[in-house]
Amino acid sequence: MNHPDVCIAGAGIIGLSLALELHGRGYRVVVLDRGAPLAESSTAAAGMLAAHDPENPPQLLTLANLSLSLYPEFLDRIRALSGINIPFQTHATLQSVSPNTPANTELTQEDLAHLLPALTPGDYRFILLDEHSLDPRQLASAVLAAIGSTKIDLRPHTPVLSARSIGNEVEITTPSGIIHAAQFINCAGAWAAAASRLLNIPVVPKKGQMFSVSLPSSLPLQFVVRTPDIYIVPRTIGPAAGRAIVGATVEDVGFDKTVHSIDIDRLRFLASSLLSAIGHAPQLEAWSGLRPATPDGLPLLGVIPGHPNHFIACGHYRNGILLAPAAAHVMAELIVGERPPIDLSPYSPARSLSLLPSP
Repeated sequence: MNHPDVCIAGAGIIGLSLALELHGRGYRVVVLDRGAPLAESSTAAAGMLAAHDPENPPQLLTLANLSLSLYPEFLDRIRALSGINIPFQTHATLQSVSPNTPANTELTQEDLAHLLPALTPGDYRFILLDEHSLDPRQLASAVLAAIGSTKIDLRPHTPVLSARSIGNEVEITTPSGIIHAAQFINCAGAWAAAASRLLNIPVVPKKGQMFSVSLPSSLPLQFVVRTPDIYIVPRTIGPAAGRAIVGATVEDVGFDKTVHSIDIDRLRFLASSLLSAIGHAPQLEAWSGLRPATPDGLPLLGVIPGHPNHFIACGHYRNGILLAPAAAHVMAELIVGERPPIDLSPYSPARSLSLLPSP
């Protein structure tokens, strides 16, 4: 299929969710990826649907809330195509808050002792968020099975060398040949600049190291615990049940994914200061991922100015799993020429020129 309706660069959760959305609308879709599908930040993530994390930019909330509203339908579609159910692992988050938080929402020491007796809050103040999490590895398996059940043309190990608008189509050059697509969408995550190398795309990698432990029977953790410095995300259902994900660093080191024991030890120390049992829990894995970040922390969603039929859906930073349904939906609406259900101006690629560093 070298003359598809849409060519997507990037087979992460954003690119593949969009591919499924467009396929469902009758579009012929090719998806290219420089490596293996869902092998980067999509499966390195912890899986929190953290729409109300106070660390998020306020302008993200509208898109995040839209995504939460779309999540049930999103998971239903994947289950219908793949036959795989993706359960929510947790349904609440103990979130630390600033001293300015209204007192009537803050949990008392008695509340905390009832919800999570093992917690040592220290100087942290907590609220309880109605927030879900899922296992991105379970999601990845189901999404790949869903893609495989369709006619979507998925091409791993096929990087985009260049993409340029020519007349009413986009010419995409790859090592194995040229594709002419009616529309091209850059969903290449941390590699977005390479996928649209003829343009200035202000998306850079932000490394995050994390690890998992086997939780002791004395700590039947059912909540996510999150502060600005650390998060602890339990797995409660499926093959990973009984473990917890602990993360994560935020590093500006380019595309280096090396895991350093000193950083993992620091994360363990921070986690054990909240839940002491994690201090001696057996470590199962340690890994890192590269979050796609923009200077203002907001994604780029829309057509690239001056380049007809050349779109971008990148820069979801720490919220790719959360935002996948909304990103797929609003981008599909733009592609088919309909009006998205929310104002996309905060995420417009037109702002990218102002985000570029000064020469």
